Amino acid sequence: MIPSSSSSNALGTGTPLPVSSNHLYTSNSGKSFEEIMAEQMSTQQIELDRLENTKDEKLKSTLPEETRNRIGVLPPPKNPQQLPVACGRPKIDYSKLGVDDFQKLKLIGKGDVGRVYLVLLKGTDLYFAMKILNKEEMISRNKVKRVLTEREILATVDHPFITTLFCSFQTKENLYFILEYCAGGEFFKVLKKQPNKCLPEPTVRFYAAEVVLALEYLHMKGFLYRDLKPENLLLHHSGHIRLTDFDLSKQSVQQVTPTLVKSFFSSQKQSIVELKQIQEFDSFIGTEEYLSPEILSGKKHNSCVDFWTLGILLYEMLFGFTPFKGSTQRETFFNILNNPVTFPSKTAYPVSKQAKDLMTQLLITDKDKRLGAQHGISDIKTHAFFKDISWALIRNEVPPIIPKLQSKLDTSYFNQYKMPEDQDEEEEKTGQENEEEAADNPFKNFKFQTKKDIEIFNGGTTNNSK
Repeated sequence: MIPSSSSSNALGTGTPLPVSSNHLYTSNSGKSFEEIMAEQMSTQQIELDRLENTKDEKLKSTLPEETRNRIGVLPPPKNPQQLPVACGRPKIDYSKLGVDDFQKLKLIGKGDVGRVYLVLLKGTDLYFAMKILNKEEMISRNKVKRVLTEREILATVDHPFITTLFCSFQTKENLYFILEYCAGGEFFKVLKKQPNKCLPEPTVRFYAAEVVLALEYLHMKGFLYRDLKPENLLLHHSGHIRLTDFDLSKQSVQQVTPTLVKSFFSSQKQSIVELKQIQEFDSFIGTEEYLSPEILSGKKHNSCVDFWTLGILLYEMLFGFTPFKGSTQRETFFNILNNPVTFPSKTAYPVSKQAKDLMTQLLITDKDKRLGAQHGISDIKTHAFFKDISWALIRNEVPPIIPKLQSKLDTSYFNQYKMPEDQDEEEEKTGQENEEEAADNPFKNFKFQTKKDIEIFNGGTTNNSK
């Protein structure tokens, strides 16, 4: 159990830090990504970014009415019970947390080597997702490197559209990730519940833009994601997305230094950042219908592999199915390698020529001719499909889809599983530190704890790190 707050423990009483503007992006130059972006933002956008969370109403009143109306503070939902209620801000020492500090409430995910639970931090009103992986299974299935890569990436990244890792630890039998809980579940499930399993173009544009920003950040940090698909997007209770599952990702030798390039649209005042190509890899990895031609043909691949999967994701969100799926795996692979992308004549919602052009350019077989090959993801951000996106302010916009939650424990957006009757093998109460230090432990140094100041809600988080 967690000791009382009067002694050195996991829960403290520190004064909450004020919410500041988002300084999540960093580069080798020492400047935050937001600072780089601000160099090409308009004066009004800079004001919005600086004042988006200010409590100085007098200062706000000096701004033009249009600017005041656009300050990025999310309005309260029409029905306050639709969203989890914010709890207090206890300061948590994540380094002291272990298995028995959490209470399992519901099983929300199940795979071949592990499970994911909605858990409660005992003594608080704070909810997390606990991902449990069996060590023996990881070793027997040759997935040790994958899980260590996922831990390394999650411990390194800090972005509003990427799942937050609060801490990780291990016992003799299992590995544990304590992650941000996203009450909206898999975006895949949300998509499949829509009429014709697709979404209107404005909705697709919004979520595609959030994915683009997450990919841009990962590429800047030197990571290839390599497994973009609706199943790996989670819907936060706020309605924004979170990129998750990094076991198939790959890290290059070093981070990528962003360079400012001019926007192709004179009216587009958002900054554009050119990211030089990440080093190439030759491993065969990914999901069948999303595999890129270079991976299928065994050629080396770089960040353009993520641009291909972005094109597939756009297509599936707009039309309800993927563009190259055949009746067999062999036919699917043949289509990917040989056929240009085509579009259905009848659609549930109108699809613009700009959207079709973007997908056509992203789904070019030759990766060196694919959109993004020249300047990285900045080529995508400047495409006409995203012309009206305010990149610096999108995290403060009201999302088109907001989960309607009936309670803090509403897991209706997840697949429903029966809680296992015998959880003794997972409830290990001793040996965590000793196991971490064992010389023959293939998962040595798996332990991690965040040092960020994070405001935790009953089902989500707001990142206040600088």
